[in-house]
Amino acid sequence: MSDGGPDAGQALPEPLPRYLDHLRVERRVAARTLALYTDALTRLARGAAGLNVPLERLQPHHVRLLLAQLHGAGQGPGLSPRSLALQLSAWRGLYRWWGRRGGVALNPVDGIRPPRAGKPLPKALPVDQAVALASHSAQNTDPALAARDHAIVELLYGSGLRVGELVSLDALPSADAAGWVDADDATVHVLGKGHKRRSVPVGSHALQALAAWDLQRVSLAAPGEAALFVSSRGTRLSDSQVRSRLKRLALEAGLPTSVHPHMLRHSFATHLLQSSGDLRAVQELLGHASISTTQIYTQLDFQHLAKVYDAAHPRARRKTGGG
Repeated sequence: MSDGGPDAGQALPEPLPRYLDHLRVERRVAARTLALYTDALTRLARGAAGLNVPLERLQPHHVRLLLAQLHGAGQGPGLSPRSLALQLSAWRGLYRWWGRRGGVALNPVDGIRPPRAGKPLPKALPVDQAVALASHSAQNTDPALAARDHAIVELLYGSGLRVGELVSLDALPSADAAGWVDADDATVHVLGKGHKRRSVPVGSHALQALAAWDLQRVSLAAPGEAALFVSSRGTRLSDSQVRSRLKRLALEAGLPTSVHPHMLRHSFATHLLQSSGDLRAVQELLGHASISTTQIYTQLDFQHLAKVYDAAHPRARRKTGGG
């Protein structure tokens, strides 16, 4: 059933075919670009027909309405901000070309922007997977590497360190040290972004893992090496080495997702917020300069609560049966 506007198999109203010819012949755009512009202009013509407004009389408020319709769900998921930006680009190009030829006095698309794309939520491991990774990291056949990997995972997950902060830690405090662990005080001192120092509590599991690593470190560390965490060559571990190691450990542990150091930091923040609800405390522990940066974890926390609600609350889901 037709909505009165152009549809598949129907000719586009003028001047759209002439504009597409201009793109193909004079501008020599790629076939893929031409197909995308054809689709965008078809949507424009269909939308204008649905509003019963000729293309030459379209106004900015009409364009905003069409944009909202494309963004809305309708019969299915709406267009993404990126796709909407492409629609606007095609429409704007049409009216700019049309205006140079005296067809329209106003470009109704000028100044209209697509909705901003939301920032993707950080990925955090479920608690059981984080614990499984920590347990598996201690199972290397080489006792020194097993102790090192276990201490790394426990410290990343237990204290929410950035990988750069972790590899910058020295085995002993000194005037030149970027960071170190104070086992007596159960605290790790780090130099974070903006050269800002902060101190973060170290949990009992991480302290035990660090103590075990301290006994093994002497067998790996090169003479005079200050780094807390060293490679099999005895020198300070790099960011990329830690990332590669975590990815391998997650695969060996049978986790369904690849793991990187920042995922353990996200897991630390998410699980802490779920338990405490104290956003300010999480901000301080993560070393975020602004609370707005930390607030993204409230969205993750809400997702967690929503899943619990859907699974447990008697009013969460509608009954599938009649009556």
